[in-house]
Amino acid sequence: MSLAAEPAGLPGGGSEAFGAAPISAIKTRVVSAPYRRPFQISSGVSNELISLVVEVHTADGDVGIGETSPMTAYTGETLAGVQAAIEEHLAPALIGRDPLDRAGAHVTMDGVLRGQQVAKAGLDIALFDLAGRISGWPVHALLGGSVRDRVQTTWVVGLGTLDEMAAEAAEYADRGFMHLKVKGGHDPAKDLELIRAVRAAIPADAELCLDANEGYDATTALPYLAKMSAAGLTLLEQPLPRWDLTGLVRLRDRLDVRVMVDESMHSLHDALEIARRGAADVLNIKILKVGGLHRALQIAAVAEAAGLAVKVGSMPELGVATLAAVHLAAAVPGATVAADLVGPLMVDEDPLAPTVFADCDGWIDVPKRPGLGHDV
Repeated sequence: MSLAAEPAGLPGGGSEAFGAAPISAIKTRVVSAPYRRPFQISSGVSNELISLVVEVHTADGDVGIGETSPMTAYTGETLAGVQAAIEEHLAPALIGRDPLDRAGAHVTMDGVLRGQQVAKAGLDIALFDLAGRISGWPVHALLGGSVRDRVQTTWVVGLGTLDEMAAEAAEYADRGFMHLKVKGGHDPAKDLELIRAVRAAIPADAELCLDANEGYDATTALPYLAKMSAAGLTLLEQPLPRWDLTGLVRLRDRLDVRVMVDESMHSLHDALEIARRGAADVLNIKILKVGGLHRALQIAAVAEAAGLAVKVGSMPELGVATLAAVHLAAAVPGATVAADLVGPLMVDEDPLAPTVFADCDGWIDVPKRPGLGHDV
């Protein structure tokens, strides 16, 4: 039985009327790079950043390149599982379809496989890159345009000793990173010491975020979080388990610091419920976590309608997926919190990193070339 399907019906005769031949092949390959130092969060530690490169080919020879990375300690998904989801289920369903019909691609993928957002994101990013290359437009133009030419990035400090983390934050503040995020979540009393130490080590006008990665409970953490706010914490990310929206509402009502959700939001429906409940001030939109750029843009629209700010987050990833995040952060007006664009900066010799990440001073220039703007 053939895997080919009729191209999705676009006005005027389908994809070929727009100069795009149907999808003819989808290929994957594994790439990796060691972290400069092990990257540790409350749910686990990673020594190596491992990604899956996804190539979408058309019958005319055009190619779009995407990337996805499961970070098993965070998502619970494995590289082998993500690769199998693409090769055994999603790719066969997309062969023969119009490569420019990205919304239709998501309908098709959701129809053959529930969940697996990390796998779908790799294909989505490749399709955006392909559409940009075919049209001659950069991806941010496909997302609606660019409201900023440069995107500010956070520096993310993984778990370590208090002295190590404070020194790393100070080092990157000296390099120009004026939004620092430190990992915590094991013990709110020790995290209070950490916030005080980091705050004393960085410039007074630098923003300071604590990411607890679901590590606290509301009752125990509340008095410490109030003291962290008084000590100069400006943003609190995912302090409670992902399911505890009621607890997040309580914390938000009692703290003089903005609350951001990450693990609580994996879908458009999660974003809507968070907005309805008043559980956050900021939505952390990670492209891989929510299923790709198409879904991320939908979530950004919910945030805008609800008056919530957006951070474009990272798992982290290597250069291709990080470039997708750059384009999203450039195109979303509400993406006013510094993005997490640090994957290529945390590893040695990123095999996917374009020159845009070289010598980063806390800002990334938005590529103007067709597609994502990489050289893979």
